[in-house]
Amino acid sequence: MCGIIGYVGTQDAKKALVDGLQTLEYRGYDSAGISFFTDNKIKTIKKVGKVSNLRENVKASASDMESHCGIGHTRWATHGGVSDTNSHPHTAGKVTLIHNGIIENYKELQDELAEKGVFPVSQTDSEIAAMVINDLYDGNPEEAIRLGTAKLKGAYGFCIMFEDIPDTIYAIRSGSPLVAAHTEKGSLIASDMVALVSYTKQYFVLKEGHLAKITKDEIIVKDEFGDIYGPTIHHISWDVGAAKKGGYDYFMMKEIHEQPESLRNTIKPRFINGLPDFTDDGVPDSLFEGIDKIVITACGTAMHAGLIGKNMIERLARIPVTVEIASEFRYQNPIINEKTLIITISQSGETADTLAAIALAKEHGCKTLSVVNVKQSSIARESDYVLYTHAGPEVAVASTKAYSVQLSVMYLLAFKLALITGNVSENKIREYTAEFADIANKVEETLSYDNQSENIAKRLAKAEDIFFIGRGLDYMLSCEGSLKLKEISYIHSEAYAAGELKHGTISLITDNVPVIALATQPDVYAKVISNVQEVRSRGAKVILITDSDASVDASLCDHQIVLPETSPIFTPFLSVVILQYLAYYVAVEKGLNVDQPRNLAKSVTVE
Repeated sequence: MCGIIGYVGTQDAKKALVDGLQTLEYRGYDSAGISFFTDNKIKTIKKVGKVSNLRENVKASASDMESHCGIGHTRWATHGGVSDTNSHPHTAGKVTLIHNGIIENYKELQDELAEKGVFPVSQTDSEIAAMVINDLYDGNPEEAIRLGTAKLKGAYGFCIMFEDIPDTIYAIRSGSPLVAAHTEKGSLIASDMVALVSYTKQYFVLKEGHLAKITKDEIIVKDEFGDIYGPTIHHISWDVGAAKKGGYDYFMMKEIHEQPESLRNTIKPRFINGLPDFTDDGVPDSLFEGIDKIVITACGTAMHAGLIGKNMIERLARIPVTVEIASEFRYQNPIINEKTLIITISQSGETADTLAAIALAKEHGCKTLSVVNVKQSSIARESDYVLYTHAGPEVAVASTKAYSVQLSVMYLLAFKLALITGNVSENKIREYTAEFADIANKVEETLSYDNQSENIAKRLAKAEDIFFIGRGLDYMLSCEGSLKLKEISYIHSEAYAAGELKHGTISLITDNVPVIALATQPDVYAKVISNVQEVRSRGAKVILITDSDASVDASLCDHQIVLPETSPIFTPFLSVVILQYLAYYVAVEKGLNVDQPRNLAKSVTVE
């Protein structure tokens, strides 16, 4: 997840680019860079760190250089470490390019180029894309871009300049967003409307596969057949003050909607020939060999991702897994040794209790693997191995997209371990991964359930207690749904394994108490429905979330939410969107600050 911007116009391009990157910095702050035409040549300045570092560098080295056309990038590192060399823009021959997304087949393309004696200088997939387009360029930029992108697999939003075509930017996208606008001051294109709003409130979305040619006088868009396309113009209804939220009222809603992109960025680079592969992460298969136990330790939402990870690993790989709350782990005198793999999960990579758990694991000779979202964070530095989640910055205290990508890494680990143990055949894993590769699209479909969720949430807002029930994966997900609701709405909420109702919990069910029941797993569906009938007979108001195959008697619930069709093992990725929506809209209905709930902080750095 990176921020990109292009500008061609009457103003100083350098200032327009750096100012635009400042507004886009929430999309990545590992490094920033710009390339711009000056004296009919392309000059590039890029720097590790925040945009402020780049601004100072531009001021010091290029303040006297006149330019009216350029591209800029702020990076959230995926391929390649954080360095000036790996920063964007990247130049290959006559092509200078910035990129948001993931090129999945960059290794194969890199090998093809090596046979021609062409080698990259960085460790990024983005430079390979620039090299491919340059290799095909013979003076016709549109043809080179079309032929080049046809060779690419993955997601991309590109802004491209050619050294021999001054004051012109080309742009194309697949999977990654691009929006554009033409104004009196020139033409702009960016990964987010936030970079456009200070210039205009009129914009259009570049469609997938459409190619834009951007000059100061106009933006010409051609469809995949080469025909000129007149894009639909939209109007920005929010002001500059709301810009960083992308027009949403709260960061939490914005981040809920960023889950498909975050999932694509986390999952797709880790599939090679249809199988999970952690080579680019520096995580060898040998890490998983010879282990007889896995301990997952984390806090809060990350711990809930670990619960589902436990289910998937034990189900597929048949390795025993325990999930420990990090704050309790080191006080339990745990039974761990050199054959134990300790997996820690943290969004910030700075959680104090989780750091302490890593220290204890090392004392016992355990191998450690961390799943974190922030590069070079303390947990990442202290762990033997790291799998980064590529969610980009998460601002709202209540975690949404970070949870989903943590979950996705747990599934990738389950697939990998199942292969290594030989417990699941390679063909079966390929079946799983083929469907898993499409899960981001299913999540995108679930995002359209916002109105339905909002209407239900309005009926929940006055409740004093809300209960969640489910079995198996649904129970584990219920724990996260309950946490999300209580942390931002301040309504008392609990999650229970549905089969435990008769062991005391059902005494809490009285008239009109809301119960959110998840019933997406066919093997326990009938039993969950039986539990729903129990709470229904005691007056509960039931919101029932089911998979697409479920047949439900209308009298069984007050509201039913039917998820898009997917395999039962993948329903948590869809169900969690509904639970996030419900929590969000309940908090909004109560007039609360969704992004900054009372007494809570984004990162807990004390024990």
